[in-house]
Amino acid sequence: MQRRTLLKLAAALSAIGIARAPATAKSGPPSSIHNKEPITMDDVIIIGGSFAGLAAALQLGRARRKVTVLDTGLPRNRFAGHSHGLLGHDHKPPLDILAEARQQLARYPAIKLVSARADSVSGGIDDFSVLTGNGESLGARRLILSYGVVDQMPAVPGFAESWGTSIVPCPYCDGFEVAGQHWGLVWSGPQSMNQVRLFHDWTDRLTVFADGHDIPPDIRADLERRNTPVVDGRITEVAHHGGHGATLKLNTGPDVAVDILFAHPRNKPSASLHESLGLATVDTPLGIVLKVDERRETSMPGIYAAGDLTNPVIPSVTTASWQGAMAGIFAQQSMLV
Repeated sequence: MQRRTLLKLAAALSAIGIARAPATAKSGPPSSIHNKEPITMDDVIIIGGSFAGLAAALQLGRARRKVTVLDTGLPRNRFAGHSHGLLGHDHKPPLDILAEARQQLARYPAIKLVSARADSVSGGIDDFSVLTGNGESLGARRLILSYGVVDQMPAVPGFAESWGTSIVPCPYCDGFEVAGQHWGLVWSGPQSMNQVRLFHDWTDRLTVFADGHDIPPDIRADLERRNTPVVDGRITEVAHHGGHGATLKLNTGPDVAVDILFAHPRNKPSASLHESLGLATVDTPLGIVLKVDERRETSMPGIYAAGDLTNPVIPSVTTASWQGAMAGIFAQQSMLV
């Protein structure tokens, strides 16, 4: 085609509003950081397939929205022998509950469960791209982040080995089974006083381990009034007994045995996708969580979050499940026309 003919064609297209945009014009979502086009385009990709992620998938699948769930198979509560407080599933192993949930989701043809890690995310609302650890590039209009957190265990011999059995974080999850027995609480700061008040609904035999923290005199007086002794010194080792109690060795004084030890080590998100996306976070006494609004949406339009990744208080399967369900519902409603 001659140059003169091309110019005439361009003029005609311009007249009906189909002129090519200038090369410097920018619109739409950020350019993809990935080298290949997505092999699929879903309504929603959920990153993290534990209780929050699967609850979100259930709502979306029932709304006939196409959804892919990416999961590494490492839920936070995999160390616990049983999950408590979840209606209909009380005292079941958490991994068994998740396995049953996956079986139930199989009846929804719009839901796809994939065993893979999400390595990176790019794009924006209506055009997100996710690169998986399997090398696949997936696309979606919305994202739900539910990849949870990782508890950061102190460098104390026996602590990590006792986590989920002799050492636990949540009285609602494990308190009933050891009610009335001798409890220990590792002090982690002023917020620990709330735990002391809470624990007395389950037991009147509670010992606080300062573990190097400076507990103010007024709080010590309050603890004494509650008949709650304080053991000073740092914990140097935890001798566990197969999930049936623990003996704490200290750098000062004799060993102290308890039937169960409650501790709240800091945690961190189990992935860094939120950092690369620049999502707003909140620093809490226990660690970083994502900031979400009342619709579970993060600071970036089209990205929602649920579960322990957004929960600054006591971890709970029930809380994670309802947050996931709400994230799924709000993500679905945001795509209505």
